[in-house]
Amino acid sequence: MTIHSTTWVETPQTRCRAAVARCDVTPPVGIYHRMWGAATHDRATAVHRPLLATLFWLEPESADSSQALIIVALDHCILDGPDIQKMQQAVAKAANIQPTNVLITLSHTHAAGLMSRSRAHLPGGEFIGPYLDGVTAKLAQLANAAANERRPATIVYGQDRCQLAANRDFYDVERGQYVCGFNPTGPADDTLLVAKIVGNDGHLVGSIVNYACHPTTLAWQNTLISPDFVGTLRETVERHTSAPCLFLQGASADLGPREGFVGDPPLADRNGRTLGFAALSAFERLPPPRTRFGYAGPVVSGATIGTWQHEQLDAQSEKQSACWKTVQWDEPLEYRADLPSLSKTQTDLEDWQREESLAVSRGESQKARDCHARGEQAVRQLWRLSALPPKTFPLPITLARLGGALWLFIAGEHYQVLQTSIRQRLPKTLVMVATITNGWQPGYIPPADLYGRGIYQESIAVVAAGSAENLIEAILDRASSLVPRAK
Repeated sequence: MTIHSTTWVETPQTRCRAAVARCDVTPPVGIYHRMWGAATHDRATAVHRPLLATLFWLEPESADSSQALIIVALDHCILDGPDIQKMQQAVAKAANIQPTNVLITLSHTHAAGLMSRSRAHLPGGEFIGPYLDGVTAKLAQLANAAANERRPATIVYGQDRCQLAANRDFYDVERGQYVCGFNPTGPADDTLLVAKIVGNDGHLVGSIVNYACHPTTLAWQNTLISPDFVGTLRETVERHTSAPCLFLQGASADLGPREGFVGDPPLADRNGRTLGFAALSAFERLPPPRTRFGYAGPVVSGATIGTWQHEQLDAQSEKQSACWKTVQWDEPLEYRADLPSLSKTQTDLEDWQREESLAVSRGESQKARDCHARGEQAVRQLWRLSALPPKTFPLPITLARLGGALWLFIAGEHYQVLQTSIRQRLPKTLVMVATITNGWQPGYIPPADLYGRGIYQESIAVVAAGSAENLIEAILDRASSLVPRAK
């Protein structure tokens, strides 16, 4: 019998130059805040925890800034395309790089408020434009600060599990309909990826937590500006690491907190600690940078003990960890054939507004709230439809091999199958997935088998069935030029 033994274990790593900068981007109290159709308030009444902008500057070890990737993590839910582009351009100008290399990624907290200039006419909406202009200016300042702090560093990656996220496509048997809420029997990807960025001097530059879970702990009852669970996640990690923590939202269209949709800030904090402690556990197990765990031989004791120790990477592994390749493209997605027209959606809006007025005049508060929520759905549908390019939707994607890891930055909201499929097909590669990057549009991109079921995410999707599957294959095809596929 032939016995095969593994004598060393590699940890994915990236040799690079890195810097981090951060600022507070909390909107003013009183700003328009009505993110939820069921909400009865318009203005934010206070702040639960501050909203933050965290900028990570990553570039090759060779200090070639033309290949730099600047990741800006913002505590917001959705931003209009023109504002995303202004932010990219401001950061790019400050950093002297191409705007496409600036990746504005949103945590997707639903308690930040709906920061769209289209809401300027509503109570508190007058603050939105000046606020967004101020954020754009602050991001440029962060890029300037980070440019002066770049230093040689190594990113060390790890993987763990966290049970915060649960499936949120629940079928209400009694009422015969799908609702968006905790589904205890549905699949939920619990993959938690972490990374620490360690300077060559041993100083911790920052950390990254990549996890898929909708920040929807706080819902229509909440009137406070909040990063939701992301705020306490960061605070929990940073309390132990003394370095900024950046959160990247994974493919979470069908994933949300097991307990959520409430107006209870302490629950958001508890959810954040759940993820934060899981991340800290993963961080504690990460090895020293530029090492691997190798078998060191036997030691005779009461038993013959096999000893292992951390050893320096060999020349080949060092070379691989410095690899830096990036591909960027717009993937064309077909629109669904039954996409509602602008005129039909406008008629629906007027009908719901009329019904709401009648309900208010009759003192039917519950019906008035429901009608307002339906009207808000129509408003958002008009907003989505009016911003769509003709013919197909060009989905912006950045795929980067940074040493031993593959990073995927992609616009829109994606079901967990995006990340689970790619990771399954690339089992030897650690794959970081950051959605809602450089745009929320085209919104949800559900798997083909969910079309026609009446699930919320599918009902408002603008792309055709099969888009998710085609997208996965397109990403894997591009990835084949960066990392080897499993046979």
